[in-house]
Amino acid sequence: MKDEQTIHWYPGHMTKARRDMEANLKLVDAVCELLDARVPYASRNPDINALCQNKPRLVILNRADLADPVMTRKWSDYFKEQGLMTLETDSKSRKGVNQFGPAVRQLLGDKLARYSAKGQIGRTLRVMVVGIPNVGKSTLINAVSGRKGAKTENRPGVTRGKQWVTVDQGLELLDTPGILWPRFEDMQVGRHLAYTGAVKETVVDQEELAGGLMGLLAERYPRVLQERYRIEIPAEYTVWELLEAAGRKRGFLISGGEVDLERMCRTLLEEFRNGKLGRFTLEDPAICQTLEG
Repeated sequence: MKDEQTIHWYPGHMTKARRDMEANLKLVDAVCELLDARVPYASRNPDINALCQNKPRLVILNRADLADPVMTRKWSDYFKEQGLMTLETDSKSRKGVNQFGPAVRQLLGDKLARYSAKGQIGRTLRVMVVGIPNVGKSTLINAVSGRKGAKTENRPGVTRGKQWVTVDQGLELLDTPGILWPRFEDMQVGRHLAYTGAVKETVVDQEELAGGLMGLLAERYPRVLQERYRIEIPAEYTVWELLEAAGRKRGFLISGGEVDLERMCRTLLEEFRNGKLGRFTLEDPAICQTLEG
């Protein structure tokens, strides 16, 4: 990382987005909080958690197709123990998406009952969708609504303005810009977000980032590296030796027969982010509880 103490990334539009979120909470019945199933702890902005704590909440573990399914179930159980309704989704393949509407109506069952008692059957429910940048909010909204009503792009910080999207006659969603907190005191949180692409690439050194990811995978999932890159992992090694070995196997060579480390680093990060390496969850609820304690 460029800064060994903290990662800073808080563009001016995020300050405005936070103020807008506070104001928009008055307009909605509930909040849908999207997390990255690979890094549920790191992708949970404590500012959003504090702002929305008085609203009924649905926690969505998105990109579940890229995460370890056993760990996703553990995280789902963890949030349920906190009294939060949870849903596992993969917005791109639409897995779990069809459960969104029923989950919202179950979450707001008491309110719907009150509406019914007053003869207000069919009154529209409004839900704000929140989360950090690049966690898949707009993609989920598009999948749930069945149309491309919210702008989506695979890079952080795309959604800027307020966007209401109608899901059906009785449900509307408010898409919001992703918000990161001003600084990451815990470097592990910052790295995990950077591994998944939630932090802009200009903020972190890509070679250092890839080295950290290579070391993590070599420690926890050595077989994956052996099978994917056809390299051996000796008892003692440096991450740069592993990256060089992987790059040589891939044929990423430059003049003089040296390995193009920049290309190998970029490849490792891309293949991790798009699931070509496999399904990984980098955090365990037990660690989360320890950090919060």
